[in-house]
Amino acid sequence: MDVLVTLMVWSVSQAASLLTESRQLVGLAAAVLAAILAAQLGWHGTDRLIAWRSRTDED
Repeated sequence: MDVLVTLMVWSVSQAASLLTESRQLVGLAAAVLAAILAAQLGWHGTDRLIAWRSRTDED
């Protein structure tokens, strides 16, 4: 029975330490994803703005 309790305590402590370490990686991945999405939005937004302005020049 002591072995089971020790194993459970060890697994819980390992899971807690892994979650603590993975929080930084999740934050980094979220920052990279946000930068990629902002770049895509900026690119498409600029492209649409240029297309809109060129259409008004043609009229």
